[in-house]
Amino acid sequence: MPAKFPGIRNTRRTIRNSRVLTRTRKIFIAGAATLGTAAIVVSATTPAQASPNWSARQPQMQTIAATQTHRHNLDGWIRQALAIMKQHHIPGSYHGLYRNIMRESSGNPMAINNWDINAAKGTPSKGLLQVIDPTFRAYHVPGTSWNIYDPVANITAAANYAAHRYGSIDNVHGAY
Repeated sequence: MPAKFPGIRNTRRTIRNSRVLTRTRKIFIAGAATLGTAAIVVSATTPAQASPNWSARQPQMQTIAATQTHRHNLDGWIRQALAIMKQHHIPGSYHGLYRNIMRESSGNPMAINNWDINAAKGTPSKGLLQVIDPTFRAYHVPGTSWNIYDPVANITAAANYAAHRYGSIDNVHGAY
C-alpha cells in the first residue's frame, strides 16, 4: 500500500541531515577556535543542494596542518619562549620558568622593581623575570624583541643568563 504522504520520509531525513551538518560545522568552528596543531576541514553540500540519496553520502574530511600559535597570556609567552629556547639550545622547563616568573613578578610583564640595590644604582629590574637592562642586552636571544618588557624576549634573555650562570633556569630557586 503506497504511503499517504510519500515526501514526508525524505523531508524528515533532510531535516535530520541538516542538523548533523550544522552540528559538524559547530564542532569545526569550535575546534578551529582552540589552539591545536591540526584542524579538520569538512566539505559537504547543504540539504538544498543535496541529491535524493544525500543521506548516504559521506562528507569529505581532510586534515590540514595549522601554524602553531600561542595565546597572549603567561602560558602562551612561556610556551613561545620555550620554542625559541629550544632553537637556540637554551635549557629550561615550563615549570622552572613559571616558578621563577611567579616569584619575581607574579606574571606581570610590566613589573618594575624600584626599591632594590639595582634600582638604587639606577638600573631597576624589569619584566616577568626582573632583568636589568645590561643583562638583557648581554643575553638577548636573536629573533626576539629588544624591548625588555616584551614577555618572550624577557623570558628568553633571563633563561639564557641563568643557563650561563647556573646551568639552567630550573636551577634558580631564589633571586638571581
